[in-house]
Amino acid sequence: MRGKAEARGKSFPGTAEQPQRRKQVFASALKRVNREIDRLQKLEVRSAHIEAAHKALAMHRAGKFADRPAPGETAGEGMRAKVSPRRRYVVPGAKIGSIVRATAVAQAKRDARP
Repeated sequence: MRGKAEARGKSFPGTAEQPQRRKQVFASALKRVNREIDRLQKLEVRSAHIEAAHKALAMHRAGKFADRPAPGETAGEGMRAKVSPRRRYVVPGAKIGSIVRATAVAQAKRDARP
């Protein structure tokens, strides 16, 4: 009879829990790598936001100081009209005409009474 060897490549060397342990090690390593990548991305975003905030603050502070002061009130211009805070109400001419006509018609009716 010919001797036959055991089939190769059936399982990983070691006991049945060895492949499970290897899988756990790789999974935990992958989690660590993903966490580190996420941390680095958040750090980049945070630093970009901080830079933008510093730039905005510098622009805000620079805008507060004008090179020259405004001239303000000067002599020789005379009196100026005070601007009214109320909204100006403009009545169209057609509406004015219709109201005048309605008043005239009403007066004519009163005059025609006995």
